[in-house]
Amino acid sequence: MEVNVLKSSKEEIELELGNITVAEILRVYLNKDDSVEFVAWRREHPTKKPVLVVKTKGKAAKKAVNDAIQDIVKELDKIESDFKRMK
Repeated sequence: MEVNVLKSSKEEIELELGNITVAEILRVYLNKDDSVEFVAWRREHPTKKPVLVVKTKGKAAKKAVNDAIQDIVKELDKIESDFKRMK
C-alpha cells in the first residue's frame, strides 16, 4: 500500500493512506498511546484518499505511528498463530 507523507515535523505528521480501513485501524491504535494528543482522519471527497493527522507531545509523531504499526502486526501474528492452532 502506498503512503504519502504530506506534512511532517517532530510532533505532527499528516499521511495520505490507501483506504479508510487502514486509517481507522491506525487511529484506534494511536489513541491507545498516551503521548498522542490528537489523531483523526479526514477525506475531502469519496473519490479522494483519506488523510491521517497525528499530533503528539513528548514523542516523535513518526515513532508513534511506527509503534502503532508494530502493535497491529503483533496482534495479527497472534491471531494467525491462534487460528493455525485451531486446525
